[in-house]
Parts: sequence; structure tokens; C-alpha cells
Amino acid sequence: MAGSQRAYRARIASTSALKKIFRAMELIAASRIGKARDAAHASEPYTTALTRAVSAAASHVGSGIDHPLLSERDDTSRVAILVLTADRGMAGAYNAGVLRETERLMASLAEEGKTLDLYVVGRRGIGYFDFRGVNLAQTWQGQSDAPTPDLAGELADALLERFTAPAGQGGVREIHVVYSHFRSMVSQVPRVIRMLPLEVVEGVVEPTELFPLYEFEPSPRLVLDALLPRYIQARLWDCLLQAAASELAARQQAMHTATDNAEDLIRTYTRLANQARQAEITQEISEIVSGADALAGAGS
Repeated sequence: MAGSQRAYRARIASTSALKKIFRAMELIAASRIGKARDAAHASEPYTTALTRAVSAAASHVGSGIDHPLLSERDDTSRVAILVLTADRGMAGAYNAGVLRETERLMASLAEEGKTLDLYVVGRRGIGYFDFRGVNLAQTWQGQSDAPTPDLAGELADALLERFTAPAGQGGVREIHVVYSHFRSMVSQVPRVIRMLPLEVVEGVVEPTELFPLYEFEPSPRLVLDALLPRYIQARLWDCLLQAAASELAARQQAMHTATDNAEDLIRTYTRLANQARQAEITQEISEIVSGADALAGAGS
């Protein structure tokens, strides 16, 4: 019985230590999620305005738009996939959801006979693919929950370089991005988008509105040359912010659940330890009574 007590007390102590860690991680995530969520929402107006500007410039170029970032390539079968994961775990199903969507996309593209190049952000994704022997074209780590505009610029430069490169130099025909989209504190949805070639959405203004008359200097084509790289970087920046907010929200929720589970375990172990203590006391009393009866019988 004494051994059982010691085992339960040791479990209570270890679970209490884990509870403190879970609680601290929950508070850290809670303190950062507000800023990450606001940053994700704040990036949307700029991306929307840039989309309108790109659509306006593309409309003035004409229906037969001939631009490298808008044209389908048929000289190569290579496809690039950018995967946004977390640097750390303890975020529930956040990483698993993104990696599951990535595996599904890879299987779909492989069935079409396309060759895949993986670009991964986050230690969890890097470790996942390294363990499975998948060669990675390029990796980034250390900024998954606090991305910077410089990281978005590096991603945009790397992807644009591969998309505009000749087929013989590793050029790709498509670029897809897999990330987690932040909906709310309790809902983060893995999402796959095709980043390149761009699909400029027509009708970004209301049907009752008319496009204003623009004069492009020096030309609509050169304006597109300047706008489209900025558009790519802005969309990647938005994906990074959405992924960071999703990671922090998932970690806060997971750590809150882990804290509650630790409290339940502590209560269970405490009850079992008390039961073991009561059984030990009962056994000791029985032994004392038995000894007293034996002494009384011997004296008579």
C-alpha cells in the first residue's frame, strides 16, 4: 500500500509540473493571439486594393494578356508547393491538418504526372518530410508564429525566380500554397490556393459601377510588371499572417484542454492516493487489534 501511495504522489507531482507548463504556454499564446489576429485582419484591405489595381491594369491590357505571371506554361511538368507549418508542436491538430492537405495535394498532382518541388516553412513540416525521405527545395524556420515582411519577400523572390526560370533551369509551371486560414479562435481551416499562374478575378467592382478611365504611364504592361510581384508578396504575407494567427489560436485551445485534463488527472490520482492511505490505515489498525487480542489470549 505504501508503494501505491508513493506512486500516486509521484504522478501527482509530475502532472502538477506539466500543468504549470501547459498553463504558461496557454497564457503566452493568449497574450499574442490578439496582435496576430489584428495583423491578419489588417492585411486584408491592402490585398483587396492591390487586387483591384491588378485587375484594372489587366483589363486595360486587353483580353489577350501576355504576361509571364498570367500565362499557363506547357514547357515543363514541374510544380512547386509552399507549405506553411509551425516551428513548435503542442498546437493540437494544426500541423497535422496542413500536412494532411499537403499529402492530398501531392497525391493529386502526382496522378497528373507532375514532378513536385517542396518549399517548407516551419520545423514541424521540415522534420515531417525529412523523416520520410522527401527532398526539400528550400526551407525557412524560426518565424512561424511571428512572421516578418522580410520573410514574405524571401518567399516571393524564391517562388518568382522558379516560376520565371527556363524549364532547363528548374522552372515550374504552377505554384501552390498550403496554409491554415484563420476563421475564429475555435476554427482554423487548412487551405490550398494556386498562387501562380495568377488568375485575375474579373468583376472586382460591383456590376453597377464603371471602371474609371485610367492613363498608364509608361504602359499597362509595365504597370503590371511592377504590380504583380507586389501582389504575390502581399498574398504570401497574408498567408503567413493567417497561419501565425491559426497556430497561436490552436495552441491556446490545445493548452487549455491539456490544463483541464491535467487537473482531472490530479483529482483522480489524489482520490486513489487517499484510498490507498485509508486502506493502509485500516490494515495497520487490524494488525494492532490482532496483536492486542493475541497478547490478551496469551495472558489469560
